[in-house]
Amino acid sequence: MPSERTRSLIQIRDFLVELPSDEAVSETLRTQARRLLRHYQSSTEILLAGKLVERRTGRLASPFLSSIIE
Repeated sequence: MPSERTRSLIQIRDFLVELPSDEAVSETLRTQARRLLRHYQSSTEILLAGKLVERRTGRLASPFLSSIIE
């Protein structure tokens, strides 16, 4: 479902944001997280894309997306 994909993408972004500050993680992984974040969409862009997919597919917005976007 679009809402589940959207939620997963946002959770991945949050994970990548936290990773570089975690000293328990190797420098290689922290560097890779920073590189990926440079090109990763913002949470706002991800939510808007999810909303567009829901509208295009004719599905009603889930409570997750409705509460954040509208």
